[in-house]
Amino acid sequence: MKILIVGGDGYCGWATALYLSAKNHQITIVDNFIRRQWDEEHQLNSLVPISSLEQRVQQWKHLTGKTIHTINIDITNYSSLCEILKCEEKFDTLIHFAQQRSAPFSMIDHDHSIRTHINNTVGNLNILWALHEYSPETHLVKLGTMGEYGTPNIDIEEGFLHIEYKGRSDRLPFPKQPGSFYHLTKVSDSDQINFACKTWNLRATDLNQGVVYGYETDEINLSEILANRFDYDHIFGTVLNRFCIQVALGHPLTIYGKGGQTRSFINIRDTVKCIEIACEKPAQLGEYRVFNQFTEIFSVLQLAQMVSKVANESLKIPCEIQHLNNPRKEKEIHYYNSINTNLRSLGLQPTLLTDQTIISLIQLAQKYQNHVHLQLIPPQIRWTSENQQE
Repeated sequence: MKILIVGGDGYCGWATALYLSAKNHQITIVDNFIRRQWDEEHQLNSLVPISSLEQRVQQWKHLTGKTIHTINIDITNYSSLCEILKCEEKFDTLIHFAQQRSAPFSMIDHDHSIRTHINNTVGNLNILWALHEYSPETHLVKLGTMGEYGTPNIDIEEGFLHIEYKGRSDRLPFPKQPGSFYHLTKVSDSDQINFACKTWNLRATDLNQGVVYGYETDEINLSEILANRFDYDHIFGTVLNRFCIQVALGHPLTIYGKGGQTRSFINIRDTVKCIEIACEKPAQLGEYRVFNQFTEIFSVLQLAQMVSKVANESLKIPCEIQHLNNPRKEKEIHYYNSINTNLRSLGLQPTLLTDQTIISLIQLAQKYQNHVHLQLIPPQIRWTSENQQE
């Protein structure tokens, strides 16, 4: 297939681009490298040094003979995006990763909140309008987030809920409880895409992804020049990454409050497989479908206990768990159960979190521990959130 990956220089985008290229799809990456600029702005870094996109695609071609095309534009610039989609040979699929994906970033101050909404909401609207005007049969695969749902006291269905009320029934979008201005943009995205599919007969798959962990894929492992991001900081870092770095530095595993905050998780190897499934088994024209993209559910405390056990018993590294006062307004103990049958029914074979995976991540942290900045421990910034882990 001919596939356009918007946001292909990022963590999920780069791994996906290599994976689909290896499967002989024709890949074009669109990116304006704003994510790298945000690192510089906030004095952050990827634990594993990452090469420029130009160096990455050159190395990929050298190793495999496969070409990944790249285009440097900002998708909030509508005319530039339209020029790409006006091409005579249309893209079969547009994969949309190009969003500011950090809840903490969106809550720093007014400026960061507005930037998040402009980047995410305007970018998403531009994609929908460009598809409508120039490539209406292209299948949109959009990376959403399980954080849209919040932590309701009922099972989380896949996008929709069958309701019976006062003798009548309907299939309605599942109620959303976003916990940050970032998550609010994702809810807006979903509503926009659903509306566009009904109104313009577009077709889209919305992948509500859990917290992603892991570093290695078969393609990433081919060369250090192909290295992917590994975020551990207080703005973009995720919980398992932070725990593994804390082990490498001999620091206690730090948890806000009781640690009962529970979320869904997925290995980066499964992320790329889910994207592949969505591309190869597309939605029909006029169809908006939602897949909950995760494989396991853990609380923060459960993850800390797993990492601590591996560190103490397998690696013989002393490791303890430290509970911090929680600066966030969030439920620390709550019900959480999500449904994820759609992707499994289409063939996903889950890669589960094992002791060996944790060992590999700790060893990666040990290898690059000299690159760690002091932003390891999240500062005590108060902001309203239902999500400790994104």
